[in-house]
Amino acid sequence: MPDAYMTYKETVHFLYSRLPAYHRIGKAAYKDSLDNILALDKYFGHPHLKFKTIHVAGTNGKGSVSHMIASVLQEAGYRTGLYTSPHLRDFRERIRINGEMIPESEVVLFVQSHRSIIDSLKPSFFEMTVAMAFDYFAREKVDIAVIEVGLGGRLDSTNIIIPLISVITNIGHDHMDILGDTMEKVASEKAGIIKKGVPVVIGETQPETKKVFTAVAEEKGSEIIFADRNFSCFFEDSESIKGGRRYMINDLQDNRKYSGTIPLGGDYQQKNIQTLFGFYKSVKGTLKISERNLKEGIKKVVINTGLQGRWQILSTDPLTICDTGHNKEGLEYVIRQIMKYTPANLHLIIGFVSDKDLTSVLPLFPVKANYYFTKATVLRALDENELRLKASRYGLVGNSYPDVNMALKAAQEKASKDDLIFIGGSTFVVAEII
Repeated sequence: MPDAYMTYKETVHFLYSRLPAYHRIGKAAYKDSLDNILALDKYFGHPHLKFKTIHVAGTNGKGSVSHMIASVLQEAGYRTGLYTSPHLRDFRERIRINGEMIPESEVVLFVQSHRSIIDSLKPSFFEMTVAMAFDYFAREKVDIAVIEVGLGGRLDSTNIIIPLISVITNIGHDHMDILGDTMEKVASEKAGIIKKGVPVVIGETQPETKKVFTAVAEEKGSEIIFADRNFSCFFEDSESIKGGRRYMINDLQDNRKYSGTIPLGGDYQQKNIQTLFGFYKSVKGTLKISERNLKEGIKKVVINTGLQGRWQILSTDPLTICDTGHNKEGLEYVIRQIMKYTPANLHLIIGFVSDKDLTSVLPLFPVKANYYFTKATVLRALDENELRLKASRYGLVGNSYPDVNMALKAAQEKASKDDLIFIGGSTFVVAEII
C-alpha cells in the first residue's frame, strides 16, 4: 500500500534511496535492456502514443539542443513537453510543460498511486522517471514532447518512442566503459534511436562516425541531414561576459543568411545552433514553425525552458562562470574559452565523479592557475584529496575543500576584481552553486 502522507521531500528521498540511480551510483544503475520500461509503458496504457515526440541524443549539446527545440515549439504555439536529465537543483527540472516544472503534488501522487508496480518491478530511477514523464505528458495532453536520451540510445529507456525526427548532436569520449571503447561503437549505440522511415539530423560530421550513421539511416530508409554540411554558424562578437551573443548563420545550400541573439554565451553553442537549424530544415514541412518562431525560440530559450549551467555568468566582480561540460570534448571548448579572457589570475574550482577517466581531462587544464579541488555531495563524487593528488601529476596545484561552496568562498576571498573564477568539471559541482 502507498504511504499515507508522503511529502514531496520524502517522495524524492524514496525515489533516490529505493531505486538505483546512475547519477548516484554510476554504471551499476545502468540496465542493458528495455524490458522494465516496456512493462511500465504497458502498465500505464502506452502513454507515449498519445502525443508526438522528438528524440535527441549525443555526447555533448543534447541538453542545450533539447531546450532550444522545446523553446522553438513553444514559440510556434505547441503545448510542449520537455524531458531532460540530469537535474541541477530540483528533481522536477527533468519534466516540464511549456517550461513549467511538474508540480510537487504530481510527483507525490505518482509514487503513492503506483507504489505496487515500483515495488514489484524494481525499476531503475531513470526508468521510473521516464514512465512518470510520459504519463504526465499524456494526462496533460501535450501536443509534442522533446525527449532527451539519458545514456547511449539503443538501450536507453526513452527509446520506445517513434518520433517525428531523431537528432544526434555528436559523438565524444564519454561513458565508453558502457557504450564501447571506440567512437564507432559509441556511434552505433546512439544510432539506435534512428527509426524506420523517421528522418535523422546529425549535428557534426565526424570521420569516425559518419559512415555508421549513414549506414544505419540507409538500412532504416531514413532521410539523413548532417547539420554542419547545411549550415555554418559563427558569433559576430567575441564578448560573452554579459552572457548573450549575436550569431550569424549561413545556409550553405540555399546561400541564405540568418542572424539573431542567443542568451547562452558558450562558444560551443555555435554547433548547437547549426543542429537546431538542421532540425528546422527537416521538420518545417511537418510542423508549423516559422522563421520568426525559430529566432524567438533561440532568443528566449532560458526564459521559455529554464535552462541553466551552460556558460552561466554568476558574477562580474570578479567574473565568475560555471559550466556543466564534463567530458574531454566539452571541457576542451570550455577551457579554450576561459583562456581567451587572459585575466590577471585564474581560479579554477573543479570536482569530478569517481568513475571519470581523469587521464583524458586533467591534461586539458592550464598549469598556470590557482586550483580549488572539491567534491559534490553525491555518492559518486571523487574525494577532493585524491583529486588534488592526481592533479598534481599534471602540474595542477592548489588546495582541497570538502564542499563546493567552501571552495567558492576561498576563491572569492583570494580573487581580485580583475581575476576570473570558474566552477566546473562535473554537473553535480555546478548544481551546488547555482
